[in-house]
Amino acid sequence: MSTSNPQKTLSRIAAHRLQKELAEWQVHPPAGFKHKVTDNLQRWTIEVIGAAGTLYENEQYQLQVDFPEHYPMEAPQVIFIQSPPLHPHIYSNGHICLDILYDSWSPAMTVSSICISILSMLSSSTVKARPPDNDRYVRNCRNGRSPKETRWWFHDDKV
Repeated sequence: MSTSNPQKTLSRIAAHRLQKELAEWQVHPPAGFKHKVTDNLQRWTIEVIGAAGTLYENEQYQLQVDFPEHYPMEAPQVIFIQSPPLHPHIYSNGHICLDILYDSWSPAMTVSSICISILSMLSSSTVKARPPDNDRYVRNCRNGRSPKETRWWFHDDKV
């Protein structure tokens, strides 16, 4: 999994929006998430804590959120880093199959709304397992391929 950040610098609009989102996060962080403070506005690391009463209760994971030059007009890249949770929509390389990160992205969405959607996806799972095509997908993603380069097929809204 590549964690390099070859992106262009943020536009003024993107930087302003992210500063606003970060300020809002510091006052009202979404439940179950903690932003790890760094001096890099373009890459956020967010700690995720599994919700009570779910398969992931109290488990801790880390998300890496990389913001493109034209955020929020373009979706950020969001992946799990280190040890991704076992989930039918999360690949072992940390890539997440979730429509709002790709085809259903809207500039009205925020980092908080992304986090809430990811926690909801985790919380609704009834099984801890990798996607059926995990090995093939991960093999095809070698050399740091971004999940945004994948043509996702969103067919399962049950987990």
